[in-house]
Amino acid sequence: MHSSAVFLIEFGAIILGLGLLGRIAGRLRFSPIPLYLLAGLAFGTGGLLPLGASEEFVAIGAEIGVILLLLMLGLEYTATDLVTNLKTQYPAGLVDAALNALPGAAMALLLGWGPVAAVVLAGVTWISSSGVIAKVLGDLGRLGNRETPVVLSILVLEDLSMAVYLPILTALLAGTGLAAGSVTLAVALGAAGLVLFLALRYGRIISRFVSSDDPEKLLLVVLGLTLLVAGIAQQLQVSAAVGAFLVGIALSGEVAEGAHNLLSPLRDLFAAVFFVFFGLHTDPASIPPVLLPALALAVVTAATKIATGYWAARRAGISAKGRWRAGGTLVARGEFSIVIAGLAVTAGIEPSLGPLATAYVLILVVLGPLTARYTEPIATRLTTRSRSGPMELVVVPPQEEMLDPVEDGTAGRA
Repeated sequence: MHSSAVFLIEFGAIILGLGLLGRIAGRLRFSPIPLYLLAGLAFGTGGLLPLGASEEFVAIGAEIGVILLLLMLGLEYTATDLVTNLKTQYPAGLVDAALNALPGAAMALLLGWGPVAAVVLAGVTWISSSGVIAKVLGDLGRLGNRETPVVLSILVLEDLSMAVYLPILTALLAGTGLAAGSVTLAVALGAAGLVLFLALRYGRIISRFVSSDDPEKLLLVVLGLTLLVAGIAQQLQVSAAVGAFLVGIALSGEVAEGAHNLLSPLRDLFAAVFFVFFGLHTDPASIPPVLLPALALAVVTAATKIATGYWAARRAGISAKGRWRAGGTLVARGEFSIVIAGLAVTAGIEPSLGPLATAYVLILVVLGPLTARYTEPIATRLTTRSRSGPMELVVVPPQEEMLDPVEDGTAGRA
């Protein structure tokens, strides 16, 4: 009875604290993710007040949070959207992967962490934060800009690539051999292909089967189906997150919209719990030793994301200002970087990987909204100055020469 009371007090304090932190972030107009991570650091191993009774429940809530994040992501896109983006924007996706995954892999190898950690850190630096970027675009009033479809296409390709990346990562973290890993990947690709085919051909039938005018029944059916498919996917070593993502893709139309509205509060709750859980398992004392590598990686990959957005927007025929806006918007990393790092932390791959990923995300989730706002005006100003600067030096005369005509009384002559 005593432990039950302690659990309720601890978990209630966590939820109340997350609500207050979210309110503070809203007032400051930036993502609450860094505040959630800091809260986890404060109450985790080596923190100010480590939790005890509620930690197991928080772990379950964190797993549900990952599943709901991927489900909601899948609900944002239809199978037709994904196929269209694959056909038209795949070069941008390839450039994005090359420029942003390689720095993470290189950093892991330079630190001597080995090839598996290199694959993990490549994913951490590769995937931008869809949630943070969508909020920034709305806050800045750029949803109707010409460069915004380019940004969204890159995010869609990144999200879709997780259906391939996560099974590979899961197999590597499990320590399975090449044959077992190939089977896992084949199962994942086969499942993704099957879901896309069924969604394209029979999407309306699937949505009609799930649909209900009663919000309670719709919520129960969609949530139950998602958890069931996620569990089966995890049992097959494919990744629960991929299973949830595929369920989201399979639903479309009014069902997807209704499910999105019903599940958004649950997603926000459990996603916040997930970020706290990740922070709980990161010792604050382990962050300072990896702070410099995290900062260096943040600077490099911020530049590579800007270059990615600039190149993709240029390829789409967007003006120079729009190219810089697209690049600056893509800088933020967040939820999926932590999801990827969390898988590695759970598997016990490299003790320093979790702290580095935490510091890296903290830096870029704060820097991302700033680069989205200021990359274009700074780049425009620097470009203008480099072109017009030498001309200004020739045209503007010294102050003494401007005063000479006044002194000799010739200032008003024609």
